[in-house]
Amino acid sequence: MQKIKQQNGSPETQVTKLKAYFAGYKGAIIAYSGGVDSALLAYVAHLAFGDNMLAAMADSPSLSRREYRHALNFAQTHKIPLQIIQTQEMQSPFYAANRGDRCYHCKKALFEKINDLRNQPGNPLSDSPWPIFYGANLDDLGDYRPGIQAADEASILAPYVELKMDKTAIRTVCDFFDLDVAAKPAMPCMASRIAYGQEVSVEKLKQVEAAEDFLYNLGFRVLRVRHHGDTARIEILPRDFELAIQHRENIGRKLHELGFLYVTLDLDGFKSGSLNAALMEK
Repeated sequence: MQKIKQQNGSPETQVTKLKAYFAGYKGAIIAYSGGVDSALLAYVAHLAFGDNMLAAMADSPSLSRREYRHALNFAQTHKIPLQIIQTQEMQSPFYAANRGDRCYHCKKALFEKINDLRNQPGNPLSDSPWPIFYGANLDDLGDYRPGIQAADEASILAPYVELKMDKTAIRTVCDFFDLDVAAKPAMPCMASRIAYGQEVSVEKLKQVEAAEDFLYNLGFRVLRVRHHGDTARIEILPRDFELAIQHRENIGRKLHELGFLYVTLDLDGFKSGSLNAALMEK
């Protein structure tokens, strides 16, 4: 999909555009994860509709408990109506196989669950279903994002794409509203740490989550622990390499305890979506 050039504008202009976008609807369901993109959508939708909106958050083993708590706290702090949905993507053999289209099957399961919630008999939403929105932005169009296909198939709306807003614009608007997610690092699901072709399991997800929590508690904020079978490949910012060396023995000991035979530090540093490189080669 071709990347669209962002339309520049002040934070006030971007806020006006977002509010005007929602003004054309009577309510909204936001596919919510607590990340910067979906958090801002939920916040602005709540400004626009009050309680005539709902943030729907998927909970499964692929969502870390740290991210889960942060998402809950954000919704509670801003009094955003929230519905937790238990998704069962782990039961899908297509998801567990962890091929290049894993994210498609995950997002498809999520949007089906949200749609079931919206159309549930007796639910006030079923009389006049609210549209469903999600936080894809212009930067996502320039990356490998199979979840976008699932959203398109389910007719899920993407306000940031329609308004030509990229991640920088979104963070600028969050900063304008003084939201604590403005500088929050991107944190995709735990399954994105497992090398393609290796089965996604609850055990592996817990390994990755425990490893990343340990590093987070040491002071690392932008990080990934990539799961390559017996090997843990740590991605952090190059400026944090010295901190990693200072804690080398503790990090190695902890990750060995978690079941990794080898522990490595990626000298290329942190790179979002680095496992997609293997797909590009193919």
